[in-house]
Amino acid sequence: MSRRLPPLNSLRVFEAVARHLSITKAADELSVTPAAVSHQVKTLEDHLGVPLFHRVNRNLLLTDAGQACLPGIREGFERLSAAIQEIDNLGEAGILSVSVAPSFAAKWLVPRLDSFAAQHPDIDVRVSASMHLMDFERDNVDLAIRYGAGRYPNLQVERLLKEEVFPVCSPKLLESDEPLSSPDGLRHHTLLHDDSPEDDISCPTWPMWLKAAGITDVDGARGPRFNQSSLVIEAAVLGRGVAMAKAHLAAADLAEGRLVKPFKGSLPVDFAYYIVCPEAKLKLRKVSVFRDWLREQAEGH
Repeated sequence: MSRRLPPLNSLRVFEAVARHLSITKAADELSVTPAAVSHQVKTLEDHLGVPLFHRVNRNLLLTDAGQACLPGIREGFERLSAAIQEIDNLGEAGILSVSVAPSFAAKWLVPRLDSFAAQHPDIDVRVSASMHLMDFERDNVDLAIRYGAGRYPNLQVERLLKEEVFPVCSPKLLESDEPLSSPDGLRHHTLLHDDSPEDDISCPTWPMWLKAAGITDVDGARGPRFNQSSLVIEAAVLGRGVAMAKAHLAAADLAEGRLVKPFKGSLPVDFAYYIVCPEAKLKLRKVSVFRDWLREQAEGH
């Protein structure tokens, strides 16, 4: 069995004294008293069983044993410093792992990432698309964006975006033989359903929306169903029918004219998009700058 290592603090004090060849100067560097330095040196000598310094004409000199062990101890501290610096560097740059719901990633986050890359070329964003809140330590995730009620215990939570819902369709449907000039026209078109695994009872389904609009002769349960909001929107873009879409997920397609709102008005929902991460992660520069960038993007929508 290898010999038990001496206390790290006594090794640190020995290195400082050996570098200055002075108890007083070492104490000044370490912000302790000369007596504390002398005590640590004595502790190390007792542990090793040999003297490390001797005095000649009031000058402090290394013994043979002190000279023999100094290079290795000094190299050890240099390697420790380099290792800690590597850890610090991981927080400054490198890979930033972001967990985000698939539809929000596809429709909102990913199209904006070129902007972040231009501002922070030293940080590579790795997007992990998942509907589940990851285990930040086990899954090596730095930050998550979640759609929900904002209740995430033991984590830092900040609301990023509110959400609202409204019908959308391809502009082609407005020019079809049965144009959508009013909600009554929905009887002539396919309804596309969003079956995303979310528990937001405030988010209107087609039956709820039709009832609120006073439409009684349209079967709100009929039509294709999709388990991701982005798939519902894509089906609407392709002219497959009319979708009930979340505003932020449909925003880019509306702006580019691939989708239109056939009717005025929208309905707010209780759920929102939240930035979620452990408090310790916010101390990493790469996490804090990404959070700040998300805020800027949200302000401009």
